[in-house]
Amino acid sequence: MTREALIDSGRIARFLLAAVIVFVFITLLTPVVLVVWASFFDSSFLSFPPPGYTLKWFAQAAEHGAFLRGFETSAKVAFGATCLGVFLGTAASLAIVRSGLPGMKLIQGMLLSPMIVPNIVIGIALYVFFIRIADGIGIDLTNGLWGLILAHTLLTIPWTVRLVCANLVGLNRSIEEAAANLGASPLRVFTRVTLPMMRSGVIAAALFSFIISFENLEVSLLLVQPGSTTFPIAVLQYLEFKMDPAVAAATTVQVLIVASALLISDRYVKLSRVV
Repeated sequence: MTREALIDSGRIARFLLAAVIVFVFITLLTPVVLVVWASFFDSSFLSFPPPGYTLKWFAQAAEHGAFLRGFETSAKVAFGATCLGVFLGTAASLAIVRSGLPGMKLIQGMLLSPMIVPNIVIGIALYVFFIRIADGIGIDLTNGLWGLILAHTLLTIPWTVRLVCANLVGLNRSIEEAAANLGASPLRVFTRVTLPMMRSGVIAAALFSFIISFENLEVSLLLVQPGSTTFPIAVLQYLEFKMDPAVAAATTVQVLIVASALLISDRYVKLSRVV
């Protein structure tokens, strides 16, 4: 094959790759764009083209009690699961990357395993587990937020381990060794040197964990206490009886929260390294 033919085939391959990437991006982003667009429709029914545009659906969504209660519950659960998951996941990441003990790769795989298990399976397994605990020792974790927080912690730990481990691998340990050689205690080295260098990974893990917990539907649907609701469940219940742009407006707010958190996370740890 001549040099010109090789150059032409390379250009064609790059063009096809770019076309596939653009197609994938369009496929992924089109539903999001349509939902955001529909939230501004000046019509009680979703129709194309819209008769006009308005912001009234955002006000109606803000006045809907179930959305507000669900948002509050989701925020509380996500905050609790983020704090607990980031603490446990960061400690596990330090042991995996720094301890050098045998079997750390196996432990890392076990901690990351919830990422490959469908959430509906995790929810069913946890519900059965909580019922067994209630029958055995009389503690009903399904009656309150703590059971839901513990369940969501199981979802946040894997992402924390993945993000913090990715951050730890790239750290320069010579700085810690220099601090130790100058007489700093192990605790002082960790708090004054290691932890500040880990800050970007920990912040990204916290933001990403909050997103994973806040938008979760399957686990929450099975474990939420009677009379309570989370924001994704409130949206699902609303769609059972109505189909108007108010639900699109509520979802748009959720999309903005998730997108903002992802952009901030990418500022600290490039998501291409871990996703």
